Amino acid sequence: QVQLAESGGGSVQAGGSLRLSCAASGYTYSNKCIGWFRQTPGKEREGIASTIIGTSFRYYADSVKGRFTISQDNAKNTVYLQMNSLKPEDTAMYYCAADRFCRSGSFGPGDFAYWGQGTQVTVSS
Repeated sequence: QVQLAESGGGSVQAGGSLRLSCAASGYTYSNKCIGWFRQTPGKEREGIASTIIGTSFRYYADSVKGRFTISQDNAKNTVYLQMNSLKPEDTAMYYCAADRFCRSGSFGPGDFAYWGQGTQVTVSS
């Protein structure tokens, strides 16, 4: 059974940084697509970054490009989302998700079958 577990959320002031982790288990980790999403109440879940395990593929939504970095530690079956220069509008529940394939560009919740429980990020002004 595929399991994803996010961690690393918390509260930070604007301009600060956080690193989120997505630990994966229960399936063959290599060559899988991992995506990061975020969601605020009343809004659709937004795909913000994705990567293919074991490759250099990275995709970033315009809203986070230049501030967020997605990376992999394959020895730990973990994907990270380094978030710098955080803004109050980055406040959201952050989720990681997994599937067999990544789109080459923007993506949505329907592209992923497996989800973690989420971790809350709150950025104060």
